[in-house]
Amino acid sequence: MKKLLIICGATATGKTALAVDCAIKLKSEVISADSQLVYRGLDIGTAKPTAEERRGVKHHMIDVADPRCDYSVFDYESAASPIVRSLLSRNMTPIICGGTGFYINSLIYDLSYGNSGADAAIRKKYAEILESRGREYLYSLLKEADPKTAEVLHVNDVKRVIRALEIFETSGIKKSEQNDVMQPKYGYAAVAIDYPREELYKRIDRRVEEMFARGLVGEVKSLLKLGIDENCRCMQAIGYKEVVKCLENGDNESTMCDIIKTNTRHYAKRQITFFKKLPNIVWLEPSNARAEYVTELVK
Repeated sequence: MKKLLIICGATATGKTALAVDCAIKLKSEVISADSQLVYRGLDIGTAKPTAEERRGVKHHMIDVADPRCDYSVFDYESAASPIVRSLLSRNMTPIICGGTGFYINSLIYDLSYGNSGADAAIRKKYAEILESRGREYLYSLLKEADPKTAEVLHVNDVKRVIRALEIFETSGIKKSEQNDVMQPKYGYAAVAIDYPREELYKRIDRRVEEMFARGLVGEVKSLLKLGIDENCRCMQAIGYKEVVKCLENGDNESTMCDIIKTNTRHYAKRQITFFKKLPNIVWLEPSNARAEYVTELVK
């Protein structure tokens, strides 16, 4: 079975640099699996790799979506899977790099994710319901429409609650009735860099501080001026939603920075929890996060 190399895990662990090293060694290309890197114009707050950081390695699934659109897992899988197949057909090892677990799962497993594209009007409707009636009421709608899916989603996971409602409304089929069997499409080697928690938090803090030094606030202001308002899905990302809210409240950059650091730490913990469930993943000591070691796992 042909194999993929998956480099995943928490934010700020050096996934991109390792993926580029591996791509150079394997003479291959990188497919991003990050739900925010797909959006054009969101560069600083997403830590989008620069041309220098890519070092001549071709990266796919970056800057492929207008920031005004709601880009779903279905959209991602539809665009990224043909790239995987193309690389494999050329006897290359696709290198999947990112921290969005559902994107990665969509490439390596036969999952339907509702087999339904995004519908901006429906999402807007439920976003307005969330704003006016609250998350408890939104969750009650899902419990009524699809009780089994509601059982496995938390009331605070509003993005997936809305997505499940969207699937039901667009397809007429409950998300829980989709045959999401974890049937692998490809063999794979998966790694994540396992920093001690305190060291990971320090790396996150440094990254957030660098984002502000590079002009994160100015980037958010520019997006708002272009009409990409806080209701757009891309602006719900960590780093963007906090700046928008703080700008509305008149908070200073120090306050924004502290809030983003805290929220990013919480997100990193959720990422680690998610990827611990990925079968056969290898958690690397930082000293082993080298292309020479990782590429041997593929072989």
